Amino acid sequence: MKNREQQHTTFSTLPLRHRAVAALALALAASATAEADVTNPADTSLVRDLDEMIVVSQPKEQYRMRQQPVSSSMFSGRQVEALGASDLRELSAFVPNFTMPVYGSRYTSSMYVRGIGSRVSSPAVGIYVDGVPLMSKSAFNHHFYNLLRVDVLRGPQATLYGLNSEGGLVRLYTRDPMAYQGTDLKVGVGSHLRRSAEVAHYHKVNSQWAYSVEGFYDGQNGFYKNPTTGERADRSNEAGGRLKLVWQPSERWDVRYVADYQYVRQNAFPYGLLDDAGHTAPPNTNRQSNYRRNLLTTSLSVGFKANAFDLTSTTSYQYVKDYMLMDIDYLPADFLRMEERQFQNAMTQEIALKSRRPVADRWRWTLGAFAGFTWLKTGSLVHFDPGMDTFLGNTVQGAMYNAMVSSMAGRFMANGMTADAATAMAKATIERAGGVSVSADMRDVPGSYHTPTYNLGVFHESNIVVTPRLTATVGLRYDWSKVAISYDTHAAMQMLVSVMGREMGATISSALRDERHNQWGKLLPKVGLTYRLDEEGSNVYAVVSKGYRAGGYNIQMFSDIMQVELEANSSQRGDYDVPHTKADYDRIAHSIAYKPETSWNYEVGAHANLFGGSVQADLSAFFMRIRNQQLSVMASRYGFGRTMTNAGKSNSCGVEVALRGSALADRLAWTASYGYTRAVFKEYKDSVSAAGAVAVTDYEGRRVPFVPEHTVAASANYTLPVASPWLHGVTVGADVSGQGKTYWDEANTKSQRFYAVVGAHLAFDMGRVEVDLWGRNLTNNRHQVFAVNSGATGSNLWFAQRANPIQVGVDLRWKL
Repeated sequence: MKNREQQHTTFSTLPLRHRAVAALALALAASATAEADVTNPADTSLVRDLDEMIVVSQPKEQYRMRQQPVSSSMFSGRQVEALGASDLRELSAFVPNFTMPVYGSRYTSSMYVRGIGSRVSSPAVGIYVDGVPLMSKSAFNHHFYNLLRVDVLRGPQATLYGLNSEGGLVRLYTRDPMAYQGTDLKVGVGSHLRRSAEVAHYHKVNSQWAYSVEGFYDGQNGFYKNPTTGERADRSNEAGGRLKLVWQPSERWDVRYVADYQYVRQNAFPYGLLDDAGHTAPPNTNRQSNYRRNLLTTSLSVGFKANAFDLTSTTSYQYVKDYMLMDIDYLPADFLRMEERQFQNAMTQEIALKSRRPVADRWRWTLGAFAGFTWLKTGSLVHFDPGMDTFLGNTVQGAMYNAMVSSMAGRFMANGMTADAATAMAKATIERAGGVSVSADMRDVPGSYHTPTYNLGVFHESNIVVTPRLTATVGLRYDWSKVAISYDTHAAMQMLVSVMGREMGATISSALRDERHNQWGKLLPKVGLTYRLDEEGSNVYAVVSKGYRAGGYNIQMFSDIMQVELEANSSQRGDYDVPHTKADYDRIAHSIAYKPETSWNYEVGAHANLFGGSVQADLSAFFMRIRNQQLSVMASRYGFGRTMTNAGKSNSCGVEVALRGSALADRLAWTASYGYTRAVFKEYKDSVSAAGAVAVTDYEGRRVPFVPEHTVAASANYTLPVASPWLHGVTVGADVSGQGKTYWDEANTKSQRFYAVVGAHLAFDMGRVEVDLWGRNLTNNRHQVFAVNSGATGSNLWFAQRANPIQVGVDLRWKL
């Protein structure tokens, strides 16, 4: 049997017969690093976390993660499996002050770290897979399988990683066929016909060549039935495969090619009506929303180890093609639905150089450059169905009728009548003459939007040994980005109007075509100090860093723009094409554009190795100032519809504590974490329409929505060795995660109180075969994972997505 566990199994979970080999590997690794300078405990080419038996190449960082001035969490592939996490949404529950709520589909991914994030616009967290950045939000929420390790870094990482890492960074690593060989098979089944299958083959041809071929399938029949359509509102299926080729012609060269494809098809947006008591009804729409996505990521990474430095070049190409159908009103009524298709090509190129040996035993440096281009074409079609036509007709009819009553009553009052009498006479006169009626037929609104983006960055970071115990980290990045939009959309509304016995018809139409662009340049500094407390690597640190999210254009609001324009011109007699001047297009450009969001992070923390290294403790406290905050505001203040704009400022502060360790002769492995975030608006005023009037609401002092105040998680796994020919060990594990209170809107009127979810598993190690019985949400907690407000039907309604109920299942792993 080949050694497959050397990279992803913790020492504490190894069977006894393997621990001697593991101990020898540890001793050899310690011997190989014995001559390293203790004031600089780092390997310039690798990050070694010996307690986790994981080796990961890092092209930029000079030090192991817990020796850097950063708050972070690390998960091995086995930990991810034990926690039952199949994607980043599920893993985020075990990371302090990090949440990735279920957003209804894999179309987009809302991530919030330390109070930074948003439902739309640019992401606040960057994601790298095997050193390759994912460029599309639609790619962030992808399926995990055969992972080696996951790193989550909190706080701005913009100096080394650039824009859209304002809140933090997630790095995922898959298995390396140079170090892991064999064939693995996994099949699983669970409640509501949860089914999964994975197969992977890793082969080292010789000392220079290795390859791996992997594939997966994952499906779920769904938990919530739509009573109108009869379908499961959350059914999903996904599948994919990955090819990895590795060529190491010498000790100096490392060449890697990766091609990763994933396909997902799901019934999407299972939102049910949320009542005032906080109860969520089952999803109930007349059309079943759905989402399909094709995602391909390919990359070529070339590494060269010179005598004085490491050079890494990473080239990637990413392709996304998807389709979404959303029943926007979320009701059985036939009001609004939208179809959207995205077609994206993205290319990136990054070159990084990192010193191999400290200069004069005091200076380690990293420098590099990044270039990225994304070509995105979005086609949308908004359908205005009969319910919306009736609503629009009644709206126009009411406005026309009130205008006629007001005008006629004014003439009566000029002749000496009281206001009440004049109004009553005007209404009676209109009714006797036949009244007013309006029927409207709002045509579908198609749109084509090209939004290319360009990004260039150059960066440098130095680590300077000030004293034998004190290291200073100084970094600076210049990041330049350009965003452009070219749009073409049109709409028409046909009306039949009857006024006091006279009928007339009119078609009001509008067409919009324009091109715009914006560009920004940002300097992104970082300054940190790390003080080593002992020879075991314990340290305290302080860091100040700047991050930012890119600006852009919000294309979702064009249907609102068209609707507002047609309603505003509905009093025209006869057919009418709405004209547009340069001032009109300037106003539209102002409405759809938003600037970059910037933040400053001030942080202190500690990484401690306690009780001879059997316990690791990580603590941090932070304060963040967010400016030019990207928020969604009402049209009455900014131009048209709802739009993304730079409307506010907020402050965020909090603490993070993470513990992990082993006990009972390494048979028990455990983790615990806690995060607290207080994210508050310091400046945010929005225009709110109520009862036909527009009022300005000041949200200063309110909590930023979608950010949980508390995040808590813990897990424990106890392995009992068994002296049996067919059973080598039994592992019992349990985990709990919780978060809240979470507000769903800026006014803090709707919220989800704190909740906790419990999971457990029981695994039997039979050598080549492992059987794992698992359960999730064992207390059947019925909390809300996401809530949204909608006024699509003319009424202010709330909708929410409930958490999945209790699930149980079994996984079978077979090592061939």
